Amino acid sequence: MRKIEVKILNPESIDQAEKLMVCAARLTQRGHQISCLNDFMELYEKPYQRSTVANLVKLPHPTIQKFGIINVVIVGASRRFLAQITRHQNEVKYMSASLQYSDYSGVEDFVIPYDLLGTKQEADYLEQCKKSMKNYQELVTSGIDNDSAGYLAPQGMRNILLVSATPYQWKHMIHQRTCRRNTKETRYVMLKIWEQLIGQNAELFSDCGPFCMNGGCEEGKMTCGRSIPQNLSPAEIIRVDFPKLDESMVFKEGVTDEDTVN
Repeated sequence: MRKIEVKILNPESIDQAEKLMVCAARLTQRGHQISCLNDFMELYEKPYQRSTVANLVKLPHPTIQKFGIINVVIVGASRRFLAQITRHQNEVKYMSASLQYSDYSGVEDFVIPYDLLGTKQEADYLEQCKKSMKNYQELVTSGIDNDSAGYLAPQGMRNILLVSATPYQWKHMIHQRTCRRNTKETRYVMLKIWEQLIGQNAELFSDCGPFCMNGGCEEGKMTCGRSIPQNLSPAEIIRVDFPKLDESMVFKEGVTDEDTVN
């Protein structure tokens, strides 16, 4: 899983979204003072403090956080992650590598489920994935189109995904998908994205994280029963919940580089 990489493609859009958020909030209270475009532009360019952003984020008015689009690329996550994250459709757009147009013959790169890392079942899992892709290649070689052969591709096959969403929707996805009730890979990817977002703008994305960090668990009877402390950063959550991905594990006795690199 450590081979999964994420990157914000337009970090400048975060500052723009923040500026629009402050402007939109001020606009609701100063409409009577705006009689021309110059009046609006003066409001738009008016400076503000970081505390202003922090206070606006706490307001129950999500619309002001929906101005601006943040584009993120996710390289190396599985197609199972793709199936899960694309359940979020409100104000979110996706573009994925296509099984219909791409020829994956010879591809043998798969996400190893976190709980299989370093176990005897890891090799068995990889062997089954490779068998599926061997059957895929045999179909393509025989003249079957990539789209039809793609039904044989395992969910563990790595993928490239572009995701475009508003700040509010990114926060909503992080709230839901960093919860421990999710698939570990999905949690890991969303924690990595949150780590980058909060690095770009701590005030705007400070209230991300699972629901248990922001008021209480919403899973009811399905709760994991292990709330995450509010003071943990996404990087610290990764270290706590994904110790097999810790770089220091590589040189520990009984743990090989092959065990941890995936």
